[in-house]
Amino acid sequence: QVQLVESGGGLVQPGGSLRLSCAASRTIFSLYAMGWYRLAPGKQRELVAAVTSDLTTNYADSVKGRFTISRDSAKNTVYLQMNSLKPEDTAVYYCNTYPPLRAYWAQGTQVTVSS
Repeated sequence: QVQLVESGGGLVQPGGSLRLSCAASRTIFSLYAMGWYRLAPGKQRELVAAVTSDLTTNYADSVKGRFTISRDSAKNTVYLQMNSLKPEDTAVYYCNTYPPLRAYWAQGTQVTVSS
């Protein structure tokens, strides 16, 4: 049973924008805070942003002021709006609970920032 499905990645030029979406099962969405994570080549997976059920958010220092995480309870969906993208934002982006649960890692969505 698929629990989390990420979408919205792609190739974008530096300074551009993308919006990632994560469709979650109702159970996961109602029980957990949610987060976006990323894995870049040669680096460890890191938390990008997280949002709790009461809409409290936190962000990695590297994305503060550029990325915005949000959640839509009616759609059981978590979004990551990414603006002013930089080449160093290139990575596979994953959504998961916050903190993450091993069972819920999905395939992710590739974001490539390049001219």
